[in-house]
Amino acid sequence: MSAAEAGVESVLASFAAHSAQTRGRVHAETEVIGRTAFQRDRERVIHSAAFRRLEYKTQVFVNHEGDLFRTRLTHSLEVAQIGRGIARALRVNEDLVEAIALAHDLGHTPFGHAGQDALHECMAEHGGFEHNLQSLRVVDELEERYGGFNGLNLTFEAREGILKHCSLENARKLGDLGQRFIARHQPSLEAQIANLADEIAYNNHDVDDGLRSGLLRLGQLDEVSLFARQAAVVRELFPQLLERRTIHETVRRMISTLIVDLIEESSRRIDAAAPRSVDDVRLAQPLIAFSEPIRREADALKSFLRENLYRHYQVARMTNKARRIVRDLFAAFWDDVRLLPTDYRERAESQRARAIADYVAGMTDRYAIREHRRLFAVGEV
Repeated sequence: MSAAEAGVESVLASFAAHSAQTRGRVHAETEVIGRTAFQRDRERVIHSAAFRRLEYKTQVFVNHEGDLFRTRLTHSLEVAQIGRGIARALRVNEDLVEAIALAHDLGHTPFGHAGQDALHECMAEHGGFEHNLQSLRVVDELEERYGGFNGLNLTFEAREGILKHCSLENARKLGDLGQRFIARHQPSLEAQIANLADEIAYNNHDVDDGLRSGLLRLGQLDEVSLFARQAAVVRELFPQLLERRTIHETVRRMISTLIVDLIEESSRRIDAAAPRSVDDVRLAQPLIAFSEPIRREADALKSFLRENLYRHYQVARMTNKARRIVRDLFAAFWDDVRLLPTDYRERAESQRARAIADYVAGMTDRYAIREHRRLFAVGEV
């Protein structure tokens, strides 16, 4: 064990993922003195082209609609920050949580879920499209930074955490990485933490963005208990506070409520299960979770956002345009692969649909809009 690993792992619980005991990388590498395997995973993600592109990919609002709305990049940073705090409280590996959190959306299409749904429809006869699998494909194959291999060659544990969901059909194609879906085992605690940190971040920050956009109103959120409880406290403590700061203070307290509950409930479950290793964690029931009352409140918030924000007519208009752009691009490239850039055109000779999906999924919102204009607008080149 290196000095770096000894320093990090001296504070970890026995059931944490220890980098010195990693199940390794697909391509063998000499580890670097001074950095653990999971630290290197995190740094490889941050330096990747796919990570930089997240700056211009939609969370809910298309990037050009405003400078202050969340993007996939800011969302990923917020997930990493929340995840690290939970990991530290539970004495599991912060570096691994952060690596998973920063990489979990690398495979997202332009225009968020609307783009993913449209690309999945285009790929229906070619294996479909799912952004978790595409994130794994990005780190395993599509990034081109190293001379000896494709992708980022992340550790098994980081790749496992990126792959949150997987059909049995796809799991059978993934070897050891897909085995847990077949055996119905759990991933590491670090992967479970990253998953719920993702939920905490997007639900609460979508409230903030929805209110900022004017598509949601404060009065509507009084029917959501998680928000209403915290808003009442804020109004009592700070009766003269302006609306914008009232929203920030309320959302901050919502996030804190969820994090504290998650740590307390997860600690209770870990104590009851008494895992002694990461292998024990894999064989147990999910150990990272909210308490039942908070789970119900979080689900109610999610339902509220689905009905009042994601299905708002102004969001629907943009998502309708987004689906059309993605479908048009896929159809144009399918009809004539000569329209693809050279490297994708070469790949399309053997895997036509998948090469097109890789190209479209890798686009930012504004690049997709620009490509659409180049292909379909008279006078554009």
